Amino acid sequence: MSNKPKVVITDFDYGDVDIETAILRDAGAEVVALQAKSETDLAMHAADCAAMMNQYARIGRTTIERMTQCRVIARYGVGVDIVDVEAATERGILVTNVRDYCTEEVADHAIALWMALARRLFDYDRATHQGIWQWQSGKPINRLRGRTMGIVSFGKIGQAIAERARAFGVEIIAFDPFLPADVVARHGAELVDKAGLLARSDYILMQAPMNPDTRHFLSDAEFAAMKPGAILVNTGRGPTVDNKALYRALTTGTLAGAGLDDPEEEPAKRSHWSPADNPIFTLPNVVVTPHAAYYSEESIRAARENAASEVARVLTGQPPKFPVNADALASA
Repeated sequence: MSNKPKVVITDFDYGDVDIETAILRDAGAEVVALQAKSETDLAMHAADCAAMMNQYARIGRTTIERMTQCRVIARYGVGVDIVDVEAATERGILVTNVRDYCTEEVADHAIALWMALARRLFDYDRATHQGIWQWQSGKPINRLRGRTMGIVSFGKIGQAIAERARAFGVEIIAFDPFLPADVVARHGAELVDKAGLLARSDYILMQAPMNPDTRHFLSDAEFAAMKPGAILVNTGRGPTVDNKALYRALTTGTLAGAGLDDPEEEPAKRSHWSPADNPIFTLPNVVVTPHAAYYSEESIRAARENAASEVARVLTGQPPKFPVNADALASA
């Protein structure tokens, strides 16, 4: 049995773990790469691992309580909703994430979905492929300039979306309970409450993280409060939008269209999934991408290098650059 610290990669869809292995080998560790879809798949590796890295697989309390040697759990992304941070803190385990690696990509993707829906590109594309050559096949299309875009969560990505959207002449309002109005104003937006954002927005762009307060942030009551014919784009977490309520809003004409980078069920986190599980996939006014907003060749490499480097730093006695629970551990 090797005396090297064991780093378990719970799951990955990058094709290989060569980047991670090279970084962690230099830190004196060995890598065990899995394709876990449940905590049961992690059970035999939890007790003796020095670190875990996860992409989609959940590392919950059941797994964390098995850990006797683990020093760090590293996410391959920003969100840590699939790590039980509280349980990790109780066990004295650092949790890290990767930040600022895909701001440009997600903002570009959000704008692309918005423009495609606002200009009815998919309607035109379907019609022309069927031999229909009429400008009317995309009706109705409204001028963008002078209309209102509401952005939910106005962090770095929300701010990058606003920077791009201003070029199209839209008024920008934002909902973010954690930012003061002057910070939002510096980025050319007006801070509003949730009711104000729903009532005023022609386009709502969601960039909300996943937590108990944001689950189903948009549901039946919120869709009913929106302007008729509004467009929704969600490049944040899938479960922040109630997909059953979204289906009702889209089929009754409350919403004109929706662009989703991930449906509510988050297929990558399931062992079995079919689009038949979710009726929004039957609608022509919905565009769904496979949680790809963060993707570029450059951002993928950055995520892999940064996540592995966080583990390497902790295993070699250095502080991580992006700790999630360091303050809580210090308090404990």
